[in-house]
Amino acid sequence: MIKAWGPKAARLLRGRSAPVTYGLIAVCCLVFVISPVSGFNPAYGTGDRLLAAQQAYFERWGVVPAELFSGVPRAALGPFTALFVHGSWVHLLGNMLFLYVFGAMVEERMGHLPYALFYVSCGYLALLAYAAAHAGSGQTLVGASGAISAVLGAFLYLFPKARVTSLFPFLFFLPLRFPAWVVLPFWVTLQWLAAGQGGKGTGVAYLAHLVGFSLGFLYAWGWSVRRTRVKATAVPAIEGDSQP
Repeated sequence: MIKAWGPKAARLLRGRSAPVTYGLIAVCCLVFVISPVSGFNPAYGTGDRLLAAQQAYFERWGVVPAELFSGVPRAALGPFTALFVHGSWVHLLGNMLFLYVFGAMVEERMGHLPYALFYVSCGYLALLAYAAAHAGSGQTLVGASGAISAVLGAFLYLFPKARVTSLFPFLFFLPLRFPAWVVLPFWVTLQWLAAGQGGKGTGVAYLAHLVGFSLGFLYAWGWSVRRTRVKATAVPAIEGDSQP
């Protein structure tokens, strides 16, 4: 996905900023660059020493389901710290691209602080759900994918008609524009199919993507309903409105 807003949606952001979204991107990039995964820090050495440092880094800041439910207090922070840890350059850049494209509009609609709480809580719960489904696993989970999936779910509810420019490999990477209600459900279907195949590897599992997306969609729906009710009760009565 390269661009998510058409002329109407772009006007929503004119003159506005998305400090939380850009701040999250900056923090994730900074954390990655100074980590042993980036390869930029010579203090971690090379070869086997670097691999050992990377493994220790993932275990320290990521989520290990078997430890999370073992009663160790420190492990409870894992689903939070893991949101800022990524397993590779491809993992980082892919997540940050999705967050950059979709996050700003969701933040503008929700507000900065509510959006920040939404991002962290949905990301935490997405990782927690995956860990609960694999409680005995020693595989480390890292990455912001669960939280970003929640952003996608919220975007689908809040901006279903926004035009999303997409590149599809099986169509020779031709840039095609589709509404969000077409592109994002297609993305969810791919995640569901991949989850059914039991995708493995360091990083956030596909089940976390699905949970995050569902949480984001439901959160946006509940937020929208509550906001509508608050507005309705805040409208002052006009003289004569209560007359038969």
